[in-house]
Amino acid sequence: MKVFFRTIHLYLSLAAGVIIFCSCLTGTMLVFEKEIQQALNPQRYFVKPQDKRLPISALTAGVLKQIPKSKLATVTVYEDPERTVEVALIVPEKKDKKAVGAPKAEKHAGAYTKKDAKPKDAERSNLTAFVNPYTGQIIDQFNRRQTFLYSVEMFHRYLLGGKNSLGDWVISLSTLFFLVILITGVILWWPKTKVIMKQRLKIKWGGSGKRLTHDLHIVTGFYTSIFLIIISASGLVMTFKWANNTLFFLTNSKVVTKEDIKAPLSVYQPGIAAISPEAAIGALGSKITDAENFTIRYPKDTAAVYTFNVLKKGSVELATDTYYIDQYNGKLAGSALYADKSLGQRIRGVIKPIHTGSIYGWPTQVLAFLITLVSLIFPVTGVMMWLNRTSKKKKKPVRSRVKAVSAEVI
Repeated sequence: MKVFFRTIHLYLSLAAGVIIFCSCLTGTMLVFEKEIQQALNPQRYFVKPQDKRLPISALTAGVLKQIPKSKLATVTVYEDPERTVEVALIVPEKKDKKAVGAPKAEKHAGAYTKKDAKPKDAERSNLTAFVNPYTGQIIDQFNRRQTFLYSVEMFHRYLLGGKNSLGDWVISLSTLFFLVILITGVILWWPKTKVIMKQRLKIKWGGSGKRLTHDLHIVTGFYTSIFLIIISASGLVMTFKWANNTLFFLTNSKVVTKEDIKAPLSVYQPGIAAISPEAAIGALGSKITDAENFTIRYPKDTAAVYTFNVLKKGSVELATDTYYIDQYNGKLAGSALYADKSLGQRIRGVIKPIHTGSIYGWPTQVLAFLITLVSLIFPVTGVMMWLNRTSKKKKKPVRSRVKAVSAEVI
């Protein structure tokens, strides 16, 4: 049976080894992206605290005035008094033709609507303004799509080809292959005796070059396999619908998609102006006072609501509670608490932090960095082991022929 698993392990590795190496390399580079940005640009993220913050409406009005033709996507406010306020904007990059006879929807000044972008990019910002919450000054403007690390991410996800491109499928299939390679690798590693197990749990540094290559592949592969299985499986969940559905099946949860999550509507009241974001924040009361940060999404039209994604202190990244505030009467129109979601929804909600290693902050980030860094040796040592075995097989027939000739001479 092990011959069967070894064959699968070998040929899938040969087929996807280069892509797996590139994915692990780029993944290693992306683990500390936020920390790298903050270290290189501290003035962008941190300011000197002052006595009183300006109202959010004043901050956004100043941003929209200084950045013409921009539209609000979201506003993120941090509890940390030293952090800047992040105002995500949609800035037109190309002049698109307006649809003839398209109906005009009422909206707040600067609020973003779906007609301002292509359907797939609706409500997706392409520029972030970092604003001093005490003075209203724009500290910096940042477009992540123009950074080197964004290109690294696009290579990591799509080989720079974009979603649904050939590169996307190559990465997706290679990730699936990697998961099978890891599982078959554990099966092949599993020893028959305790003596063999002891040999496979430590690297013999004083051995020959071939033995060292073998141990680096086998021993480190065993210790990192469980973590790499989690990383690759989480990548598949974000990529394939069947993998996403499998997650919900294994957790005995109902499959919930983005299309199934619908925000409630505001009770439209003609002639009544919408409340300010400060009033909407006040309506949340204690639900927002103990938050590490919260993000506001403005109503996109006269029927929509204010949407708040609130991350409580000590919560896992992206494990947010969502609240909806009626834009006219300021009452709570609905909520979706993280704790009330099914197990499948809770895991799916934090699947990206699981994949990137940021789920529990520095400890898991360092672990993810080291694991992906070590995994770079597997394609290299695997090829070396395969070449060693191939050369052995080629030499054996030559030796047998020499023995046969010698026997005839004798």
